Amino acid sequence: MFPALDDLLFEAKRTGTLWMVGGLFLTALLVRRFAPEDRRRLRAIVLFALAHIAVLPWAALERNEGSSRYDLLHPVVVLFSALAGIGMVLTVGFKVLLHKAGYRAPRILRDVVGALLMLVLAFSLASDFGVNLGSVIATSAVVTAVIGLALQDTLGNVIGGLMLQSDQSIEVGDWIKFNDVVGRVLDVRWRYTALETRNWETLIIPNGQMVKNPVLVLARRKGKPAYWRRLIEFQVDYRFSPTVVIQAVEEAVRDGRVPKVAPDPLPNCVFMGFMESTGRYILRYHLMDLAVDDPTDSEVRIRIYYALKRAGIPIAIPAQTVFTTDNQARRAADVRDDDEERRRVIDNIELFRTLPEEEHNFLAAGLRRAPFARGEVMTHQGADAHWLYLIVRGTVSVRVAVDQAHETEVNQLSTGNFFGELSLMTGEKRSATVVALTDVVCFRLDRTVFEVVIRRRPQLAEEVAGILAQRRMQLLAIRDNLDHVAQAERMHAETTDLAHRIREFFGLDEE
Repeated sequence: MFPALDDLLFEAKRTGTLWMVGGLFLTALLVRRFAPEDRRRLRAIVLFALAHIAVLPWAALERNEGSSRYDLLHPVVVLFSALAGIGMVLTVGFKVLLHKAGYRAPRILRDVVGALLMLVLAFSLASDFGVNLGSVIATSAVVTAVIGLALQDTLGNVIGGLMLQSDQSIEVGDWIKFNDVVGRVLDVRWRYTALETRNWETLIIPNGQMVKNPVLVLARRKGKPAYWRRLIEFQVDYRFSPTVVIQAVEEAVRDGRVPKVAPDPLPNCVFMGFMESTGRYILRYHLMDLAVDDPTDSEVRIRIYYALKRAGIPIAIPAQTVFTTDNQARRAADVRDDDEERRRVIDNIELFRTLPEEEHNFLAAGLRRAPFARGEVMTHQGADAHWLYLIVRGTVSVRVAVDQAHETEVNQLSTGNFFGELSLMTGEKRSATVVALTDVVCFRLDRTVFEVVIRRRPQLAEEVAGILAQRRMQLLAIRDNLDHVAQAERMHAETTDLAHRIREFFGLDEE
């Protein structure tokens, strides 16, 4: 049996059904337009609206028949309509209007407003049932006082949570230090704040303690990105100048290739003080992602280690350390092995194969060991550097800049290869950026060492030019699809040009 249309419309008008449906339609449009990420919040509102519409015909029918059950059904219909209305007010007010005004309201404020509206609704429904709320409140004062004393800690946590979210001193996503624990704020609830540590642990901190104790908010500086300055300490003995140490370390870390290290402000190294037998240094950099502090610190330490190794600066060891091994025999063996390796490297380089043994020995003695860590930039495109790199172990990537932000790999070089020969021979700027794909051990030959050899043997300019031209022609022939005649003509032109540039760079024509 169905209610009459007049009774259904009367009950719908009395319980605000039309207002509810119109408000639901408007709320859905606003959320879809301004806050599409919060569309799931509409589900609860829609459920309350559907429950209202489902109970509405039953209430209209009971009213038409004059049944006493109508007195129970009517408040239920009103309750569902009011709950849907409260949901719409909270969604539009907090997720649309305040958001468009630029204010991000804390979650607990929304809960408080919702609780107050629920309280008003409860008082209204109680009045409909004829309940005298004044007498209930008067008789429950003593009970309320007892409950308040028993729950004072809980109430303190609730008020603390309200304060934290109202003044936005701590927000979800912030990295904070509470006592000795560092973690990211996962959530701020009524009673507690959840802190997620890097060890995949969750610390539950009562809000009362958060309000009473100092809390350090990390990586928050007004008007600046969320970067956290990190300090890496190391020590070097007094045999080495602080300016040399600082320059070597800063060059290694400022290349912009260390993951999660901010390019601005630049990392910098400072001389912090005089120890008993060593100088104390600190490398300061800004971390871009606080979740990877230890891995990034480790990568920076590796760069410092390799930078000091290349500069011939050892990390300081305690002054009281005593070595009891047979140092003399061991040093002699190490020197012999090192000399053999240097000579083997020079002998295998095509550029120097025509040189006599005396010159090979001279060049080998002038080599400088230069290790690089994985990811380090060994040379920059466009840089001034008069060095030849000879790879002993490892693999490097040769990259050419496509634009200011992107590079493309054109080649990979590994053990036995060399690069930088044009910079050594002609002073030409680096034509590519070379990055270590693995830990790389290589030797570096400086221009001043090679200059001694080429001044002794000026004819070496033509020999080296021929080898360099041949290396270049191998690429040009493929790229430009040259035939044998064109290759020969190009080869002659390249050799003549390179020989002229080599002689001009070393001033051989002036002698």
